[in-house]
Amino acid sequence: MREIEFDLKNNPFVNFLSSRYSMSARVNVEKLWNYCHENDKSFFVMCLGCMMNAVNEVPEMKRRIIDGRVYEFDYLEATTPIMDEDNEIYREMRVKIPQEFDDIGEWHDYVKDLSREILSGKNEGFTLDMFKRDSENIANFSCIPWVDFDSITSAIVQNNQIQPLITWGKVDENYEMTVSITVNHIFVNGRELGYFYENIQKEFNSFNK
Repeated sequence: MREIEFDLKNNPFVNFLSSRYSMSARVNVEKLWNYCHENDKSFFVMCLGCMMNAVNEVPEMKRRIIDGRVYEFDYLEATTPIMDEDNEIYREMRVKIPQEFDDIGEWHDYVKDLSREILSGKNEGFTLDMFKRDSENIANFSCIPWVDFDSITSAIVQNNQIQPLITWGKVDENYEMTVSITVNHIFVNGRELGYFYENIQKEFNSFNK
């Protein structure tokens, strides 16, 4: 990460009761859905990769306030909850960015292997205290595949928490899926949210047979 010049003192949202806010929008996932089913890939894992790429293309979403100074990370990794098939084991894992691997298939298999290791107890998983997560180069991702929701609120650890929270839901009959993101208004405005959703749609559309 690197320190950047940013006028925190005069930012209008610094002293809000909470500078966190959310947006939800529907995206089309037909190309990715078909790709996953035709190539035996996890739709959840591939969605995660697409959304990680979308977040990392928006510099404002990679900014943090640490000890009163503003820093921008080079990239954000993902933290995401995972469960076993019986919904009896609940853990969290931290995932490297796809760009650290030779291709998306290799990254997909790495995520699947990591998930299996954590759920089997071979790997402890991600356990960092919630109040310390803004100091890490991470964004939080989660999926609620049982519900085709229109919007959702996110739990807020601290009023001025910076870390982006991204949640996606069930795919409907038109191959549309809601993606919700919670961000901090100190750094992220409507234009940046627009870039995020544009990036997601480009990522989903990039998969062909």
